[in-house]
Amino acid sequence: MKTWLHHTVIGCTAAALLLLAGCGGGKESPAASSPPSAATGIQERTIKAGIGLNEDHPEGQGLKKFAELVSQKSGGKLKVQPYYAAQLGDDKKMTEALQAGLQEITIPSTSPLVGNIKEYAIFDFPFVFNEEKEAHAVLDGPLGQKLLEKLPEHNLIGLGYWENGFRNLTNSRHPVAKAEDFKGLKIRTMQNQVHLEAFQALGANPSPMAFSEVFSALESHTVDGQENPLATIKSNKYNEVQPYLSLTKHVYTPFVFLVGKKFWDKLSVEEQQILRDAAVEAGVYQRELNSAENQKALDDLKAAGMQVNEVSVEEKERMKEIIKPVIDKFAKEIGEDLVKEMYDEVAKARK
Repeated sequence: MKTWLHHTVIGCTAAALLLLAGCGGGKESPAASSPPSAATGIQERTIKAGIGLNEDHPEGQGLKKFAELVSQKSGGKLKVQPYYAAQLGDDKKMTEALQAGLQEITIPSTSPLVGNIKEYAIFDFPFVFNEEKEAHAVLDGPLGQKLLEKLPEHNLIGLGYWENGFRNLTNSRHPVAKAEDFKGLKIRTMQNQVHLEAFQALGANPSPMAFSEVFSALESHTVDGQENPLATIKSNKYNEVQPYLSLTKHVYTPFVFLVGKKFWDKLSVEEQQILRDAAVEAGVYQRELNSAENQKALDDLKAAGMQVNEVSVEEKERMKEIIKPVIDKFAKEIGEDLVKEMYDEVAKARK
């Protein structure tokens, strides 16, 4: 295969995710910074929550966990109705449905938000993170908070970041072990300008399309390949139409937990707290599950017959140099101070 709470205190358990939960010193969280609803108590509500991925994917299991927690915490009054596999539309359509008040929750990758909130493009920069804990430190720290706070003006509320993970390349033509191997490959990407131009710089022919269309496009050879995290590759059975898997780990993509502001503003303080706490608790669970599933997915994909190759650190550095002009260009458009802040936070996380 994810157009937002004042700083909360640091130091809660469940790692830095709880920074987004608003626990601790009694300050309002950014998600509650909109005018409070006059409603009180907990009402009977059915909440539509849609995602693009399958129910068996870690995100799908995280959403199921969220629904269970909301039911428990509300005494069964708040009922989350999950919709999987893009039943309610792709990430972009579901996000727009939240803004219009037609849907309550979605958990998209951050990439589709870039069209309206350009700063989210920093998470599309290739080869920023080496491992998940570096990404978690940035997302759950001040920089991630800063981006969540941009969401309410777009009729969205953010309750935190879940994990999509490192994206890897599959294709039907040959292994990709060095920069030159990208040349001429027609690769499905998300509709995201950073992704598009980075692949173009490597000599590939990127082709944006909706996630729900990817399998058939691969099967018909409309495109040669695609790039997604391992759990997504397995869950969507891309191994059936893609013989080659190259562990490029070229981009780490987070999910962002979104609630429609029109819906959020109708909730009581108690109801908002239930959703916030459940999103954080389920997010911890989802990240742990995603980490375990990625290793299992790799083993399963190998067992299913995919030819898997690593990409050396030296080759990744070469790729990084090739796409540096693309990064420099978008750093100026997004804001060089913000980009510097991100790289500084990554450097801190590596110490």
